[in-house]
Amino acid sequence: MFKILLIEDDVTLFNEIKERLSQWSYEVFGIDDFSQVMQTFADVKPDLVIIDIQLPKFDGFHWCRLIRSHSNVPIIFLSSRDHPTDMVMSMQLGADDFVQKPFHFDVLIAKVQALLRRVYNYGAEQPNLQTWCEATVDYEKYTISNANGSIELTKNEMFILKKLLEQKNKIIGRNELIKSLWDDERFVSDNTLTVNVNRLRKRLDDIGLGGQIQTKVGQGYIALEEV
Repeated sequence: MFKILLIEDDVTLFNEIKERLSQWSYEVFGIDDFSQVMQTFADVKPDLVIIDIQLPKFDGFHWCRLIRSHSNVPIIFLSSRDHPTDMVMSMQLGADDFVQKPFHFDVLIAKVQALLRRVYNYGAEQPNLQTWCEATVDYEKYTISNANGSIELTKNEMFILKKLLEQKNKIIGRNELIKSLWDDERFVSDNTLTVNVNRLRKRLDDIGLGGQIQTKVGQGYIALEEV
């Protein structure tokens, strides 16, 4: 049974989300004290976090930043605000998905299922290690290491990189990546993919590999292998 930490202060919405997720055999936990979110996170050890942006004490961005400093657990943001910068900020902080309120519960459940399936099942039959541009990619530990150092990626970032490395030096279309990432492209904005790839490229810059992921305008992305 997967454990989900739902960081939501609207009691009515919290109870409805919990009831819907419980019907799918997910164990849902909430927050009693919104000044102690990280303590609850440490106690629960969730497999996935759903977090609202507008919260008492500190906003969801604050808690996402703290969670990401300790864990790569998948995170889905909820928000009643419709400004596009909220989605961009969420992805830049390391969130895996974003759901706009009001939402249909079937959409939220589909996103939860797809994210859990992707994060905890992908690569089960694939080698854990791969060499790329004289760097070692560890799919199990979500790290990339070379002579310039080592970086740790989020599960979303590593999944994107893995898809690109499966067909190195070949352009992977945007629609193909979206469908692989979220299983159903109807629930994903094109901008979400752009933010995720840009974040991956920025992380790779830290070890000198950012330029190896290139954008092919109107086509998709390509991971280049050094000759």
